[in-house]
Amino acid sequence: MAKIRSTTVCAIMHNGEVAIGADGQATMGNTVAKNNVRKIRKLKDGKIVTGFAGSTADAFTLLERFEEKLNTYGGNMKRGAIELAKDWRTDRYLRRLEALMVVADKEEVLIISGTGDVIEPDNGIATIGSGSNYALASALSLKKYASQLSAEEMVREALTVAADICIYTNHNFITETVK
Repeated sequence: MAKIRSTTVCAIMHNGEVAIGADGQATMGNTVAKNNVRKIRKLKDGKIVTGFAGSTADAFTLLERFEEKLNTYGGNMKRGAIELAKDWRTDRYLRRLEALMVVADKEEVLIISGTGDVIEPDNGIATIGSGSNYALASALSLKKYASQLSAEEMVREALTVAADICIYTNHNFITETVK
């Protein structure tokens, strides 16, 4: 899977709730270009939430394609993700897009990549971007030792840890939940 720098996206499934969040920083090389980019989108009347890391234009192209796949397959998120991943890997234009996506509904969380991967994490936690390993470590610990927190609270805490460590992640978080 490609290593995408310049953001952190975290999704956590916990106690019947799914939350996804991302920081708001956009960089151009080693310079902060913007502090409040919205990297989280709700689809299908809020039943599916997506987050992206990578080139913004590429991510928006992929979001549009994913929404088309959802419409084609009756809102079936997993089927839409698989079909998007197949197109992304084989289509000459899409193959050049540099982004990763996390998609979630009330039942599952998936990571979609341009290499044809559709990954459903075993632990209900998905992270992408430059701060993903920091957020993942934090989320795993929170889920194990702070289970009284909501999924959204866990996402915010995991993103805070990533933002404290990763220079490509800031503290301007946007979170969304699916219940």
